[in-house]
Amino acid sequence: MSSQVEHQGDFFKDYDNKDSSLIVNAGVAQPPIMNPYVKKFYKKKPEILTVDQYMEGILAGNTTILSQAITLVESYLPEHRLVAQEIIKRCQVESAAHKTMRIGITGVPGAGKSTFIEAFGSYMTSCGHKLAVLAIDPSSEKTKGSILGDKTRMETLCHDPNAFIRPSPSAGSLGGVARKTRETILLCEAAGFDTIFVETVGVGQSETAVHSMTDFFLLLLISGAGDDLQGIKRGIMEMSDLINVTKADGNNIERAQMARVLYVNALHLFPPTESGWIPTAVTSSAVTKDGLPEIKQKIEEYFALVKGNGYYEKRRREQARYWMYESINESLKNMFYENPIIEKLLPEYEDAVLDGRLESFTSASELIEKYRENS
Repeated sequence: MSSQVEHQGDFFKDYDNKDSSLIVNAGVAQPPIMNPYVKKFYKKKPEILTVDQYMEGILAGNTTILSQAITLVESYLPEHRLVAQEIIKRCQVESAAHKTMRIGITGVPGAGKSTFIEAFGSYMTSCGHKLAVLAIDPSSEKTKGSILGDKTRMETLCHDPNAFIRPSPSAGSLGGVARKTRETILLCEAAGFDTIFVETVGVGQSETAVHSMTDFFLLLLISGAGDDLQGIKRGIMEMSDLINVTKADGNNIERAQMARVLYVNALHLFPPTESGWIPTAVTSSAVTKDGLPEIKQKIEEYFALVKGNGYYEKRRREQARYWMYESINESLKNMFYENPIIEKLLPEYEDAVLDGRLESFTSASELIEKYRENS
């Protein structure tokens, strides 16, 4: 046994012998756990600029600062609200000096809203317009998160120097219209964009909100999806200034034309519009670009009409009044939930409602009464 150990000892001695072929190299050094170059790619959280700095960047058309300002406007943090309100106030003065085109775009699921917006938006910029696309992305009811993938779907338009795409989460607001969309419109107009597209999630209650913040309402529909029934949806049809039957290419051209005729006939059943405009229906293809010049022509004819008869200014004033009341309602709601007494009592009342000890309307009444006593 001892001779075997001595033999092994002689064997391992060869490792220290430089003339031996059994030399063990030190090996490769273990790399660090964290990438040493990570700081190079790490983006610091942008600092909050002063109102003057924001305005200087917005008026210069700096889309980076414009995006930061929009993020500030969309923020729920109370410390951001005062700065955002001052930016909005100044941008409103700049926006009023421009006769911009605010166009609301909505449509049934599968109508190809993003594809159409990219094709039509590129056509508008090629005609000399500066375009801002405010795309509303639905938020998850469970996680409250949004994909915000509109820039991914609009690869060509997002690289257009005359276009600005801003996806915003709906954040649970009615029908999918972002809470601060109208304020975002004012910022974009102050930045020099003369055409604003507001894309909604889809046909639903959001149309009322979009109609209250835009000048022209474009409804996208497809053929072969219950056209005769869609034609009698008065709430949607009556708000539409133009109906566009999309995907009119290939084997679908004839069906799209038939659907267009059905929609034109349905529009004749509605009473005359207050603006004096006669809505109609057209067809288009985002693939072949057919119909895009006709849509642009219809939009220009509409704005020429409403600016000539005074309806453009009248509608803008009515919208301003509507959003005054909406702002009041939002401010009152924020004041209620930010009240220290309410913040303290709200979890207790919520638990009481969940346990069945209190009825929801009774709880709401008591909380409002507590707010009145302590405000």
